[in-house]
Amino acid sequence: MIPELQVFLLAMAPISELRGAIPLGIAVLNLSFLKVFLIAFCGNLIPVVFLLLFLEPLSGFLSKNFKIFKRLFDWLFQRTRKKMRPLVEKYGKLAIIIFVAVPLPITGAWTGSIAAFLFGMRFSTAFPLISVGVLIAGGIVSALTLGGIAIENYFGWQTLIIVVVILVLIYSIEKRYYKNQD
Repeated sequence: MIPELQVFLLAMAPISELRGAIPLGIAVLNLSFLKVFLIAFCGNLIPVVFLLLFLEPLSGFLSKNFKIFKRLFDWLFQRTRKKMRPLVEKYGKLAIIIFVAVPLPITGAWTGSIAAFLFGMRFSTAFPLISVGVLIAGGIVSALTLGGIAIENYFGWQTLIIVVVILVLIYSIEKRYYKNQD
């Protein structure tokens, strides 16, 4: 398959989005940073258009006609509302940018689109906010990818693994600390 198409399709996928597409394009397929960034950015935004335009009528139809979809959408929408409500209450519309921009699992353009739908945002409001979030996430993922490549090239892959383990430990300790504060 054409390398650029691989990056584009992975960026469109709901879980990987550009968080998987940028490392694939830069580190594995050896494409230029700018090319990968632009392809992944565009690929990540394609589903957003369809989600924002068709999520409401499609989820309504499927929920009404199929019990399994009703359960799925109820679970997904409830989970998204629960995660997003504190952000929306604190930051308003900027919460969508923040939520999409943070490159963690189950955040991104897909979930941001669902959140925008759940909080009643119009396409003309939600799409620019999600686009800015994707742009920021792309910058963060690109920096991490290029930094990881630099560490690996200069110090070796063992050092890269140690750095990743340290970052994961710091994140998990911080998450526990803030969880205990609530």
